[in-house]
Amino acid sequence: MMPVGPLMIEHRLIEKLMPQIREAVEGARRTGMIDPDFVEFALDFVRTYADRCHHGKEEDILFRELDRKPLPPGLRKTMDELVEEHKTGRRVVGELRRAVEAYKRGEEGERGEVGERGDGAAGEAALAAVIEKLEFLAEFYPAHIRKEDEGFFLPCMDYFSPEEQAALLKEEMEFDREFVHKIYRERIAAWAEKIRV
Repeated sequence: MMPVGPLMIEHRLIEKLMPQIREAVEGARRTGMIDPDFVEFALDFVRTYADRCHHGKEEDILFRELDRKPLPPGLRKTMDELVEEHKTGRRVVGELRRAVEAYKRGEEGERGEVGERGDGAAGEAALAAVIEKLEFLAEFYPAHIRKEDEGFFLPCMDYFSPEEQAALLKEEMEFDREFVHKIYRERIAAWAEKIRV
């Protein structure tokens, strides 16, 4: 298997969340409410799986090695765009985190107006922000995945020997093997720090 194989398999799982996000948005538009638990689930999935795990392998393994290769300008430009798209996704996830927290508090995050969730301008603004960010993610990920799958991943494999591809695949597997352990070591350390304060 080529080292882009596992990345493309991960794309299929990321794609499965997008229709659920769209359904949640449609429901929110109809009812004027959104399930914060679903938004928290989507946030966790995108932050942990799509970004830290999936984009982590792309940036820290594949793109790192591609950066050492004599890529033609078109592929290098695409790789730079993909890195910028990852940064955009992270920014929007942060904005969604703040928006859902404001929605749960019944506040509008930017103006700081207090209101009941679903009541008044503050609640409506917070819901509108949640919807906007979710809609962005539901459009962003399929387009980003298409760019990688259809015009980037396979052409880039031509720049690696079979031995290099095998080494990349092995490194990706090691990344996956350690990933959950790293997350929970970080979380336990963060909680230990909070408890000390």
